[in-house]
Amino acid sequence: MQISLPVSPSKLPSIFPFHHPSITKSPLLSPHNLSLQPHVNPVNALKSAGILSSISRAIDEEEEYRKARAAVIRKGIDLEGYSIEGVSIGGHETCVIIPEFKCAFDIGRCPTRAIQQNFVFITHGHLDHIGGLPMYVASRGLYNLKPPTIFVPPSIKEDVDKLFEIHRSMGNVELNLDLVALDVGETYEMRNDIVVRPFKTHHVIPSQGYVIYSVRKKLKKQYIHLKGKQIEKLKKSGVEITDIILSPEVAFTGDTTSEYMLNPRNADALRAKILITEATFLDDAISIEHAQQHGHTHLFEIIENAKWIRNKAVLLTHFSSRYHIEDIRQAVVKLQSKLSAKVVPLTEGFKSMYT
Repeated sequence: MQISLPVSPSKLPSIFPFHHPSITKSPLLSPHNLSLQPHVNPVNALKSAGILSSISRAIDEEEEYRKARAAVIRKGIDLEGYSIEGVSIGGHETCVIIPEFKCAFDIGRCPTRAIQQNFVFITHGHLDHIGGLPMYVASRGLYNLKPPTIFVPPSIKEDVDKLFEIHRSMGNVELNLDLVALDVGETYEMRNDIVVRPFKTHHVIPSQGYVIYSVRKKLKKQYIHLKGKQIEKLKKSGVEITDIILSPEVAFTGDTTSEYMLNPRNADALRAKILITEATFLDDAISIEHAQQHGHTHLFEIIENAKWIRNKAVLLTHFSSRYHIEDIRQAVVKLQSKLSAKVVPLTEGFKSMYT
């Protein structure tokens, strides 16, 4: 298991450095060598055409490199009023952070940005999604931050408890946390205006996703015609005059097959403002059957089930490390043509074929 050491939150390390591809300047492009010739030899004309073609290719590659680098170094994505950041590379590391909720979904290697989040939602027990958990808790203690609240599927709570006991014993350290086993169908109040509920997903081991809801109160229909003083009187007498309205804001799937899309009980995940879902495989090189056998989703399945997606934005995550940013960008274009929702990929940590 790889664990990154905590550093000052204001000094983020460059985890994936990029080196600009060097372009050797031809001496033929020197201003001193570009003299105007009234009569051009046909052989020289062909050479000039070759030079211009090389220049054009170099410009195109430079533009592709610029786009790819911009996609890689971007640390946050603004979607529907939320700033979402993090990294999600299939089999390596997943940690998706939403600062507005002070939460992180999964924590494969404990990126520094995650330490400031008060809540962590674990979808399943694979190391690339849970491996950074002890370091996260220890780092919060190091910075004198309050003990975090960590949500796990009930089936792994006992094992996670044992994990922390081992680290307490092995390191002779205090690791303070509130570990909550939250099951599908249960609700937890994160704040007075935010709650969270798990939903069923389908991976090769027990797993679940999470939907975060905003909470607001709305006056019941039978009291709408009343005046302010009458409403106040009812309220003081103990009558419940409002209905609680839950609006799904963000849904996070973690690792799963596309089967979760077909479950009517998961409707809130597919109508949240933002759906953060995996798309491990993107092309014909890997079959849908292979993706399903390994508990993952193929892009072609998302396209096939596009009619069920009612989200305003879809953030694709967990791409296989076999892909370059250009491959991911082409996949987004394919899906975008089938959805009214805005489709965005989380590409931090992926490289360009031009680097």
